[in-house]
Amino acid sequence: MQLIVSAGLILAIVFWGVIAPASLGSVFDTALTVVTRDFGWFYLWSVLGLVVLAIVLAFSRYGDLKLGGEDDEPEFSMGSWFAMLFAAGMGIGLVFWGVAEPISHYGAPPPGIEANTPEAASAAMRYSFFHWGLHPWAVYSIVALAIAFFQFRKGGSALVSTAVETLPWAPLKKLGPVVNVLAVIATAFGVAASLGMGALQINSGLNAVFGLPVGNASQVGIIAVVTVLFLASAVTGVTRGIKWLSSINLVLAVLLTLAVFTMGPTVAIIDTFTNTLGSYVSEFVRMSLRMTPFRDSGWVSGWTVFYWAWWVSWSPFVGLFIARVSRGRTIREFILGTVLAPTLAAFVWFSVFGGTALNMEIMQGLPIAEAVGADVSTALFAMFEALPMSGLLAGIATVLVLVFFVTSGDSATLVLGMMSTGGKADPSARVKIIWGVLVSGIAISLLLAGGLKAVQTATIVFALPFTAVIVLMAIALWRGVRDDWNEEQRRDKALRRRMRDMIDPPVATVPDNPAITGR
Repeated sequence: MQLIVSAGLILAIVFWGVIAPASLGSVFDTALTVVTRDFGWFYLWSVLGLVVLAIVLAFSRYGDLKLGGEDDEPEFSMGSWFAMLFAAGMGIGLVFWGVAEPISHYGAPPPGIEANTPEAASAAMRYSFFHWGLHPWAVYSIVALAIAFFQFRKGGSALVSTAVETLPWAPLKKLGPVVNVLAVIATAFGVAASLGMGALQINSGLNAVFGLPVGNASQVGIIAVVTVLFLASAVTGVTRGIKWLSSINLVLAVLLTLAVFTMGPTVAIIDTFTNTLGSYVSEFVRMSLRMTPFRDSGWVSGWTVFYWAWWVSWSPFVGLFIARVSRGRTIREFILGTVLAPTLAAFVWFSVFGGTALNMEIMQGLPIAEAVGADVSTALFAMFEALPMSGLLAGIATVLVLVFFVTSGDSATLVLGMMSTGGKADPSARVKIIWGVLVSGIAISLLLAGGLKAVQTATIVFALPFTAVIVLMAIALWRGVRDDWNEEQRRDKALRRRMRDMIDPPVATVPDNPAITGR
């Protein structure tokens, strides 16, 4: 039933976007205005709360709890595990925005900062760290941890609704199917947003390398070809296709980063990382809760609120996938691996690519901002043109986006199949194919309905109801972890008492005999 309902709703929106793209775009624009005007604060508070919860769980006494039985060991090595969660989590987005976001903020900075100034450059890097740092990974981590905790420690289903249904409030126990449908819709649109951006950037890369025309026809063709590739990968399973592709992609990303680091302004990149990390830490709370109630500005809604909605919409997909590959790890190990490690990797990525682009724009006078203004998907390739071996770098970046596209697509089809079949660990190939085609259809319809803007708008709108679900999952997780830890403490205390009694049994006391004592 969940498969029919969720797939039917998504299919209706896909047809709407193909048949009447202007109408779909208009409705989404109206919904976007309402959401960002009235609920932006809700996104900010919710995501900050998840960051705090992740830190508390990682560094508290609860961090020693294992996701599974005491004898369970991790299925994947640390390297393969990190590669899979990183590729599924935000691979396409990092490549797309690594240059484009800092350059965009430099020309159009947050309110109160003058554009095209050193202050604007510093703010551009700080907000890039902010948008891709602790906050998104905390969203992923808490959702994944809630799913893994109730699945591996409590024997529940691999569904988002499992955590919510453990709460003691009677109405929530009946909302499981609704929660799962919301998770499926949020996931489908969140993944489609990334696939849409990936198609735009692959198109720009192929244009830079081979001269492929940039336009809807090329982008639709790219989505169609890549859909076939990720469906072929998806049907091979997690331990083969997804694992191998994720590992290949991580190697490619590291090689590309090292190439730009060594051929670009190396010292300036290191200085950028150092300066931005300091300002990120010092401005953390202010950025986390920043709204503009006394300014007529759409900057926060266009950037921060969009990103938070994007991470929320991806969280059921990434959460279920990370949970699927994380059995046997402790809560502390899990959070350090899913929050701190990828956050540091994102900081390095933006320092190398964004720092290089800003240095070229400001210190060398290269027109990278002009290229970003004309087409944001060309930002990375505009930077490569100023570096040695630009054609090779552009080719590697295009392959990187392509493989990220495939890993995101095959991971998404696996997870959507799991969610729509009652938590089945290995959905049938038919179900995976259905979801692969639907997600690709969403990406195509959104691109036809207005390109990148329509993709962003749909993400923000459909993520709103699922944000409330994540808040409930966080509450359920805290209650479950607390109760499990207390229960383990009681068991350990009882075991220690039994062991002590076996080693040093209590001395039996003999009552006084009046005949002996003379009393």
